[in-house]
Formats: sequence, C-alpha cells, structure tokens
Amino acid sequence: MKGKRCALILVAMFVAVACTDDKAANHRAPPSSFSNPIISGFAPDPSIVRVADDFYLINSTFEYFPGIPIYHSRDLVNWELIGYALNDPTAIDFGRIKSSDGIHASTIRYHDGVFYVITTNNVDGNMANFIVTATDPRGPWSAPHVLEGAPGIDPSLFFDDDGRAWYVGNHIPPDPDFPGQAEIWLQEVDIVAMTLIGERHFLWRGCCGGVWAEGPHIYKKDGYYYLLISEGGTAYEHALAVAISKDITGPYQNNPRNPVLSHRQLSYDFPITGVGHADLVELQDGRWYAVALGWRLVDGIHGILGRETFLLPVVWETEPYAWKEDKLTFPVFSPATGRVELRYPLPFGGVTQEARRTFSDEFDGDSLDLQWNFRRAPETRFYDLDANPGSLRIDLQPGVIGERQQYSFVGIRQRHFEYEAVTRMECAPVGEEEAGLIVIQNDRSAFAMTLTGGSETYALQLTQFLQGEAKQLAAVPYGHDSVHLKVSGDYLSYRFQYSADGTSWTTLGDVDGTPLSPAAIAGYNYTGVYIGLYATSNGAQSANFADFDFFNYEPTARSRDDWFERQRANEKP
Repeated sequence: MKGKRCALILVAMFVAVACTDDKAANHRAPPSSFSNPIISGFAPDPSIVRVADDFYLINSTFEYFPGIPIYHSRDLVNWELIGYALNDPTAIDFGRIKSSDGIHASTIRYHDGVFYVITTNNVDGNMANFIVTATDPRGPWSAPHVLEGAPGIDPSLFFDDDGRAWYVGNHIPPDPDFPGQAEIWLQEVDIVAMTLIGERHFLWRGCCGGVWAEGPHIYKKDGYYYLLISEGGTAYEHALAVAISKDITGPYQNNPRNPVLSHRQLSYDFPITGVGHADLVELQDGRWYAVALGWRLVDGIHGILGRETFLLPVVWETEPYAWKEDKLTFPVFSPATGRVELRYPLPFGGVTQEARRTFSDEFDGDSLDLQWNFRRAPETRFYDLDANPGSLRIDLQPGVIGERQQYSFVGIRQRHFEYEAVTRMECAPVGEEEAGLIVIQNDRSAFAMTLTGGSETYALQLTQFLQGEAKQLAAVPYGHDSVHLKVSGDYLSYRFQYSADGTSWTTLGDVDGTPLSPAAIAGYNYTGVYIGLYATSNGAQSANFADFDFFNYEPTARSRDDWFERQRANEKP
C-alpha cells in the first residue's frame, strides 16, 4: 500500500509506457481469456476471500465515503458492487480528514459464518485499527471494534485450525536501520472481546531490508505458515515477498527466490507498473489465484485512474535441490512470465468477461445507487431523492473544494481512459452560487463546469481548482435555469460542453487533464479521478438547491484493451 512514505515517490513517478514482448499479438482478448484489470478505476489494495462458490473482494477508499466497497463474483473476472463495510458517517472520525488520509488497506476474511473486515483509519498520522463484522456481506455491518494497542497500518486477520485468531500488521521498529524501515508483527486476538491478548511477536522486516514492509497476510498450507508482504512503496519499486515458518509465531525463513512478484526489474516502458499488495485465494478445485494492485499510466507517468485490481494465476513449487533434506514449497506468481500480464486464460469455463460497463441513473429509487460516493462522511445530509421525485436534489452548502472541507459533492469513479458523462440540471443560482458537473482528483485538483448567478443573467463557467486556488478558464452568458452538461475524457484531454436541449452541444472549454495526475500534484495522492455533481453557495448561507434529472456515464473506447494498443504505439524502439 502506501503510507506517508510513498507519496513523494508518486509526485515524481512514472516515465514511458508501451507493450509486452509479443508485439505481433492482436490486442483483442480471445474468448477463452480475460483482460486485466478486473476492477478498473481507483481500486487499490485488493483483498479477497472465497466462501463455497462465491468470491468477495474489497479495496481501500481513503477519504471517500461510504468506505470499503464489497464486490461479489462467481468467476473471478466479472464483479458486482454489492455494498460497503462502512456506511455510518458517525461511526468513525471521517468528516474533516485530508486527502489520502482515511481508510488504508483492508482485509476481508470469513470464519464460522461471519465475515470480518479489518482496516486502518489514518487521521493525520494517528492510526486506528478496527474490525467490522457481518453475517451477510451485503450488510448490515457492525459498528467498528477498535483494537487498542495496535500500531501501524494494513492489518490482517488469520484464523488458525485450532480456533485461535491472530492479528498481523506492521509498525516502525524502535531500532530502524534507516528511515522508512518497517517490521511485521503478530499478536493473538480475542475475536469475541475484540482485544489483543498474549505476547507480541516480531516476525520479519522483509527480503529487501524492510523498505516500507506492509500489507501482510498469513496463509497456512500443508502444515506451513506463509507470510506474504509488500515492500518498496506503491511506485516502480513495489514488490511482493514471502517467508515461511513451521510455527505461526516464527521464526520465518526468507524465500530465496524473493521478491516473488514485482515489475521493478522491468523497463519503465512496461504498461503495468507498481505491482504489489496482493492477496491469495484458493479455488474449490485446489488451484490458486492472486489479486494485486497495479498502475496503468498515461504517457508513462500519469496514473489518473489510480491504482487498480489485477488478477493472476499462482502455482506452488517445491525446491528441487537434492542436497536439501527439508525441501520447502513456495508460491509462484504468474508462473509463465513472472509478471502481471494484460491477459490470462479464464479461470472457469463457460464464462465470458463482460463488456465495459456503462452507468445510468434516473434518480427514481429510494436511495442513491451504490456507485455514488461522497468526499468524506457528510456531517449533514445535503441531498434528497424525495423533494422532486425523479431527480436528485443537492443543497448549495457554503463549503467549496478545499482540504478538510465539507462540500456538496456526489460522484462516481472514472473507470476508463475514454468516456462521456452527461447530466441535466435545473438551478436558479443567485449571486456567487453555482452548481454543475465536476471532474476531481482530490481537494488539490479539479475542474468544474457550473451554472452561476449574475446581475442580469446566468452564466456558464469553467473553473480549475489547483492547490487551493480557483482560476476561471472560460465563461459565457446563459439565459436559462436548466442546462445539459457533458464532459468527455480522452486520456489527458477533457472537453466540457453544454446544451439547452441535450442535442446541440457547444464546447465551453478543452483542458489538459495533467493536473489531475498523482504525479503532477504535490502531497499524498492515493485515489483516482471522480466525475460527479457539485453545488456551492461559496461561503454564504443558502436555502437554494440544484435538481439533477439523470446522470449517464459511458466508456467510448473501441474495446477494453484500447489503452494497451495506445501504449504500444508509444513504445520506445
């Protein structure tokens, strides 16, 4: 995962993307294979669990709310969002956190009919590690059970055969050999009382000296315990390492073939980078797979979609050395190539990977669609589906885009490099009030196309928010209180358009989306771009509102692998 230490790497990261070795291969995936990523657009730090024929997967969400999305699949390649583990805005300290604080890497496990999600809430470097539980992954989920005396980030749970439960996490050791060194530790958990008990054990600092050792998971296979961790940060040097022990408390022995998965040895041209933070799952037939995060970069540097979830096969191999009396067995990730590939054979027969999903909301339900998120947990409810049935009403709160602020925003992840998003809005703004369509990376970088008030007529304006400053890029008079708004994304190019009738469109502005890239924004940037709806009274108290009739999001690329073809075209000789 991340932590404070990886952010500076992100600011300067990434330099040129291209293709795999097989330049002659057609970029279209054949019917018997699937294409990575399996969950696109801001889906980092995946954790997975299988219950009979069902798979459940979760991701980190940082400052976005609801927190920790839960996806369901029965084939490992097609995933449906079914809920969130964190739904109560009052349950955690989440209202005024800064960008990329909040919910760090989470782990999902299942034991004796109960699902457990354990995670970290980071507020200004103060870590609260807690557990939520449910008997149905769709919810309801319990209130958070905070584990006192649990330092560090990225906690995981392991349920052993003898009924004991264990917490495994990381911390900064009291005697680090260098800045940024971390250590994996283990302690038993009373899973009923939700407290740490017994002696604390310090397990491993990794294969690479403990450079940001994090994301630990423990597995048991054939009498051995396996400790899987991430090292090196979430940029080019990200890597996975494995250690083995006969006892859960150690000592753990380094796998001599570590790191078991990394793209750190590949050229910066390779189209998937920053691979790491994985979790393993065993299928009913004994096969194994891993989910891992990775970056897809635009022009080799700009990870506007954030880190995403990739799927790859895993096999287990026993050491062949005749001279070793005790031959150890270790997992081998992506055994054919040792790297995360664009495509693999489908895990299950009779399955087809779904086409790229559109998203459409007519706002005619009793609650918001699960795809919608807020920035931070709302301190007051600012949206209403009942006031004007068939529309989403958003109040014009005083808050504006800025660090630690509460403001009226609801959005969905940008999951594709090429897309169109359209909405129709009715609003009668007064003075500096405004409402409209927004594209946002975090509080430090966003573009907003809004209808605003004026002395004689309304105006449509395009504004860039960057590092706390607002700059008007374009403005035109507009004589109506209803307007269709559209944004089209094409990698790093964004076009903002408006229309009175939804048919004839006028371009308000074309912008370079580079400032939306984590590599271009100072600070910690662990999320991805969102497209959404925004309304503000710009500091004044107001009873005004904006009504949105619908929202449509549609990917526009020819196929899900067009990003790969584009990167091939930019490949170095």
